[in-house]
Amino acid sequence: MALKTSHPVLGTRALNRATLDRQLLLRPAALGAEEAVAHLVGLQAQNTKPPYYALAARLDGFRPEDLSDLMESRRVARIVSLRSTVHTHTARDAVGLRRLVQAGAIDRELKMFRKGLDGVDLDRLAALATEYVEERSRTPKDLRERLLVEWPDADPLALTIAARCLLLMVQVTPRGLWRRSGQVALTTTRVWFGDPDGEAAEVDETVRRYLGAFGPASVQDMQTWCGLTRLRPAFERLRPELLVFRDERGTELFDLPDAPRPDEDTPAPPRLLPEFDNLLLSHADRTRVVPAEHKGRTWTGNQAHRTFLVDGVLAGIWRLDEAKDRTTLTIEPFTRVTRAARAALVAEAERTLRLMTPPGTSYDIVEAES
Repeated sequence: MALKTSHPVLGTRALNRATLDRQLLLRPAALGAEEAVAHLVGLQAQNTKPPYYALAARLDGFRPEDLSDLMESRRVARIVSLRSTVHTHTARDAVGLRRLVQAGAIDRELKMFRKGLDGVDLDRLAALATEYVEERSRTPKDLRERLLVEWPDADPLALTIAARCLLLMVQVTPRGLWRRSGQVALTTTRVWFGDPDGEAAEVDETVRRYLGAFGPASVQDMQTWCGLTRLRPAFERLRPELLVFRDERGTELFDLPDAPRPDEDTPAPPRLLPEFDNLLLSHADRTRVVPAEHKGRTWTGNQAHRTFLVDGVLAGIWRLDEAKDRTTLTIEPFTRVTRAARAALVAEAERTLRLMTPPGTSYDIVEAES
C-alpha cells in the first residue's frame, strides 16, 4: 500500500508573510501602476477610489494620476469579472479573465434571474444590446429602457443583468478617474480597446498567476478568488511543477517553486487598505490575514469598511472625512495597540494622506478609542 506523502507544514504567520510579499505589502514595490495591476491580477473596484488606495499602499512613488492616466489611455479599465464584481484590469486581462469566468461564475448569476426572462430570446437580446452600446456608450438605465421596448413584460433588472452577463462591457471614463465624477456608462471591450475580441485566459496560466499574487493557496482558495468551481484538474495538471505544503489544519496548499516565502519573523509595517481589498477576499480560509476574533468586523450590513493591518494582520478600520479645505482620517483599532505600532500606523496614515489629498489641503489624524 502506498504511503501518504508528507508535505511541509506552513503556519499561519508564515502564510501571512508569504501572501503579504506577493501582495506588495511588506515593502513599497518599485513597479509602475500598470505592471502592478497585472501582477495583482486586478484590483477590486466596486467603488471608484479603492484601486487608487490599493496601489498607494503597495507602490513606491505612486501618484493617483498614474492610474487615472492609464484609464484615460484605455490601458486599464473597469469591468465585471472575478466573483461577478467590478475590477480594474489591464486591457488584456479585462478581456481574457472576463472570458474565463464568463462561462462559469457569471453564467450562474444569469441563471438566478431566468424567471424574469421568460419569453426573452437571449441571442437576440445580446445582439440588440451590442448594437445599442456600440453605437455610443449607454448608462444601465438607457440599456434597460431599450430592452424593455422589445420585452415589456420582462423583469427590468433581469434584462440588464442578462446584458451584463452576455456581453463584455467596460465602464467608460470619466467613471473611475481620480477626483472626476461620472455615472456608469457602458460599451463593449471591442469598441473601447479597438481590438477584436480576445481569447479567454488560459486556466493553467491563471492558476500560476493567482499563486504568484496570493499563494501559497488551496484549490478552494482560488475558487473563492475567481468565483469558478471545478479547478482541481488544473492544479493536478500543474502538480509536478508546483511545491505542495499543508497548513496547520492539514489543507493542501500549492505554490510556485520560485515564489517568495519570507521568514515568519520578517517585519510587516502597518498598511492602510481600501474597502473591498482583494487581500481580504481572495482565500476560502482568511485566517492568514484575519484573526478569528475579528472575523466579520470589516462589514456593516452590505457596506465594507476601509481596514488597516498591524504586524501583517487585520487590526482595525479607518474612515476618511473630506471637507472642502480639510481632511480627517480616523483610525479605529479593534484592540489596544502598542505605542510603537501606533506611531508607525500614524506615520503610514500621514504618508497616505500626502499622496492622496490635493496639494495645500490640511489634514488631521484622529485615533478613536478601541
